[in-house]
Amino acid sequence: MKQRGTRWGRMSAILGIAVIGNLVAAPTFGADAAEARQRLSTLDELVVEAVESWQVPGLAIAIVADGEVVHAQGYGFRDVAERRPMTPDTLFAIGSTTKAMTSTLLGQLVDDGKLAWHEPVTTYLPGFRLSDRSISDRLTPVDLVTHRSGLPRHDALWYNNNENTRAELVARLAHLELTADLRQRFQYNNLMYMTAGHLIEMLTGETWEANMRTRLFEPLGMERSNLSVLTSQQDDNHALPYRQDDDNRPELIDFRRIDLIGPAGSVNSSVREMAKWLLFNLNEGKVADRQVVQSATLAEIHSPQMTIEGRPERADISSATYGMGWRIDNYRGHRRLAHGGGIDGFITSVMFFPDQDMGVVSFTNTRSNLGQLVNQHAADRILGLDLVDWSGEALENQNKAAAAADVAEAAKDSQRRAGTRPSHGLADYPGAYEHAGYGVMRIGAGEGGGLLLAYNGMESPLEHWHFDVWNATGDDFEDQKFLFRTDVEGNVSAVEALMEPRASPVVFARQVDARLYDEAHLGHFVGTYKLASGRSVRIELSGGSLAAVLGATRYTLDPALDGRFVLREAKTIRIGFEADGSGRATKALVHQPDGVYEAPRAD
Repeated sequence: MKQRGTRWGRMSAILGIAVIGNLVAAPTFGADAAEARQRLSTLDELVVEAVESWQVPGLAIAIVADGEVVHAQGYGFRDVAERRPMTPDTLFAIGSTTKAMTSTLLGQLVDDGKLAWHEPVTTYLPGFRLSDRSISDRLTPVDLVTHRSGLPRHDALWYNNNENTRAELVARLAHLELTADLRQRFQYNNLMYMTAGHLIEMLTGETWEANMRTRLFEPLGMERSNLSVLTSQQDDNHALPYRQDDDNRPELIDFRRIDLIGPAGSVNSSVREMAKWLLFNLNEGKVADRQVVQSATLAEIHSPQMTIEGRPERADISSATYGMGWRIDNYRGHRRLAHGGGIDGFITSVMFFPDQDMGVVSFTNTRSNLGQLVNQHAADRILGLDLVDWSGEALENQNKAAAAADVAEAAKDSQRRAGTRPSHGLADYPGAYEHAGYGVMRIGAGEGGGLLLAYNGMESPLEHWHFDVWNATGDDFEDQKFLFRTDVEGNVSAVEALMEPRASPVVFARQVDARLYDEAHLGHFVGTYKLASGRSVRIELSGGSLAAVLGATRYTLDPALDGRFVLREAKTIRIGFEADGSGRATKALVHQPDGVYEAPRAD
């Protein structure tokens, strides 16, 4: 049973969190370290069975209680082909569990007096803008890290983008559609966390990465944790990323580099080192005798800031709120802070129970919810709760969903209008298309009468679907639809795509042939042309653009999609050129509403 959806279209899971849900009273209960170890005596057997049942390559888990690491173990393989075992020291990409770390860095800047939680971001980043100026002016650092900015995910903008800088993406936010007012709705957003990282960089004069190393990793003793999968792969003990093929067997995939969006999810760590992160949070921001972040500041980070929409799935797990990088709920009578994360080939789950001084972290090296389920199995044992078959119930539901997805896929073509064809020949579609927020999307010629889409370093074949709609067939954009638009001149002028499901389709405007801005090319058109009426048209080149002089009037010529030039001051008139074999223009063609007038070169 195949995992479906485009890679950037699956962002509800990638760098995301799971929904869990009904408030119950929370009695205080705790177990000392020795008691916790005893209650976990049967956990290994359960995890081994679950790893086999779920057919995941490997899983690692660490559990802390009473100020100690009471369990740390790896199961399965970090490298299936080489049969290299998973260990508690194996490095994984931890995805969105990075977010609480970025929030903690902001908290340290609050402690330093460099930042105020509720001061507008524009106080520190004067150029910061969203598409609604009133929201831009009111948005605060807390809003950046609580998913309440009004901006939906827009993840396609950053996914696989290794060309832009964080500052460049922050500038593009002004061109992205908002779908709610400030603090109106919880809308998970990685770009706002990237902006928080950029804010940290501007306030400290150092990169977010440098701040992570000196302000968190070093004081917490997270010596092998790093900020890029490129670094992880240089470590002798790192997990390889996998996905499950159609037969649920592990299939090796490429690492996904997400350095650009780093503050939202690029940390790599082991469960042993993440146990130190848990102990730090449980110890109110203190490591040994060092107060890394003030306890009151960390308490604010751990406090509910925004409600999360959604109905509870179980009566004994409450609806959730969101702190700053932490999801907060009541788990079977106990206050819980948790977060999940995921990026290609890795899913993580971190949770802790502050009133019981206990926490759990687990990672898998494939897309699977097993880590969260195993964490809950462990928590139930330490908390002395009635045991629930979390793994078995979830696996049964997953299998049912996969079977339903197979049926749905079989009916996919029913949404297609038969017997249609594109309005243009294939040669008319290739070109560069640009949106101020999303950047450049390139369309080229594909194989077998199709087209090829390229965006953010990803490529996908496009097959004709119906009319001027094309369907992506490659992994990165699988089953995404692209609508090509035509202007009044009959040119393919834009491509429209639903890049963000909550927002309107994004329109990428066709870019004019770059040669029409090249002075060397434009020089071929310079000269005098004579109309049949006897009037002369003088074409001049100045400052990289052409101008047409008719009598005493000078008109600026703007390049058009069809290779002609529009008179800026008289847009109903266009001028085109015919050229000889050397490229030198021999004739000007003046296109007006009443006809096309020829003007042979006269010089």
